[in-house]
Amino acid sequence: MDSISLLMEGFSQALTPINLMWVVIGAILGTAVGVLPGLGSAMAVALLLPITFSLDPTAAFIMFAGVYFGGLFGDSTSGILLNTPGNSSAIASTFEGHRMALDGRAAKALATAAMGAFIGGLIATTVVVFFAPVLVKMATAFGPAEYFALAVFAFLAISSVVSDSVVKGLMSLGIGLVLALVGVDGPSGTPRFTLGMPQLFDGMSIVVITVGLLALGEVLHIASRIHRDGTAVRIESKGRPRLELSDIRRAMPAWLRGTAFGVPFGVIPAGGSEVPTFMAYGLEKKLAARNGDTDFGSTGSIRGVAAPEAAANATAGTAMGALLALGLPTSATAAIMLAAFQQYGMQPGPLLFERSGPMVWTLLASLFIGLVVLLVLNMQFAVLWAKLLLIPRHYLYAGIAVLSVLGVYAISSSIIDLWILLGVGLLGFMMRRYKFPLAPVLIAVILGPLAETELRRALTVSEGNLSILIDSPVTMVLYGLLAITLVITGIQHVRHSRAARSTAPKFDADRLGV
Repeated sequence: MDSISLLMEGFSQALTPINLMWVVIGAILGTAVGVLPGLGSAMAVALLLPITFSLDPTAAFIMFAGVYFGGLFGDSTSGILLNTPGNSSAIASTFEGHRMALDGRAAKALATAAMGAFIGGLIATTVVVFFAPVLVKMATAFGPAEYFALAVFAFLAISSVVSDSVVKGLMSLGIGLVLALVGVDGPSGTPRFTLGMPQLFDGMSIVVITVGLLALGEVLHIASRIHRDGTAVRIESKGRPRLELSDIRRAMPAWLRGTAFGVPFGVIPAGGSEVPTFMAYGLEKKLAARNGDTDFGSTGSIRGVAAPEAAANATAGTAMGALLALGLPTSATAAIMLAAFQQYGMQPGPLLFERSGPMVWTLLASLFIGLVVLLVLNMQFAVLWAKLLLIPRHYLYAGIAVLSVLGVYAISSSIIDLWILLGVGLLGFMMRRYKFPLAPVLIAVILGPLAETELRRALTVSEGNLSILIDSPVTMVLYGLLAITLVITGIQHVRHSRAARSTAPKFDADRLGV
């Protein structure tokens, strides 16, 4: 009951006209920056941080509440419309969302993302308010061995689920791990795969790889087929741009499943929301195959957008709780928020609620308000954003190529990054050509460094004893779930291959006189 009364006091502070104005401004600015290819939600918070220095702490963090969730929706908007997610947390939403956009259902995909963001963020923020101590205990249960098991689970589960061929999925995973190894080895300080170039000592940026693989790779793929498919194709809108009751019924289970994935991961410093979004996407793909959902992987499934989007915002919601209660930034955006707190002379952690209680509860209340504001704004703007796809395709993809190059160059002003962008774009084109899945590459690039670091830490603690990797309840559960997932997936692949062979045309030897 104390939490409810404190939250109500926070609402009384946040629901003033001036503070509501800051929430709306933050939501609009965060979405606008997040939409730009190569930037994203973390960059939105970083770019807008200096603007708040003239505000008092309460107003500044209320504005950041809108920027925080607005940037996440902007990430998904650029991914769905342009196949260029602004941040790695929106990659999983891009797969089915962009297919829906190309099928003429861009506005419906954006509305699904907006509703998923609202549901995931609302449930996660509620959990933070009422169940923060439980989340703290969950976070402290993870050590190096548990993080490594989590990364292995994500690697193999995603590689086996998202591809029709397990071999191609594992090959894509290997490509991603090779890209992740580029740079200086942390423990030894030895350069690896850098070709002697100091510019590669920090490794390849996930932004460069994501933009190259998804955006530039798609541009090259479309360019290779432009004469076959036509040069002036316009993507026509299909059906109503709003979510109908039938759409909500289909998406609601996916929203809830995605939220269930995202809530616990927000307090685990495992690289952000990439793991739960990919897990949510993989589960929806598996359920789609079981239920005969032919939209998944072809014209785009609404559940393939709903689940990852809810997972991403649920992770963001509980990540804010971990930042406030523990002082533990579990994502890049949360790390920038930590810098913002320190700029105002405050250190997030258990003492923050005692020393700056009114401000903290006002911030939590403004998270709820920011979610509502974003839902209202983006449900209205979904149709407007979708009109980007009315641009003729050769102009649209030329613009995507230009924005991709400018976005990558704006981050580091490095020519080497542009060459990497081109190389990864060619890689993405070849993978599309030969039907290799892209998701395992991205999940390997994101979690590869984490897996390597945590494996080394675990082996250092145990002095090389490999049993440390499987001797805790968390690791045993994760590896057990992984084994079950791989067995089920293997059985499904065998069944599908047998069904494909049985329906293939048979060779008639008698008719050919053989």
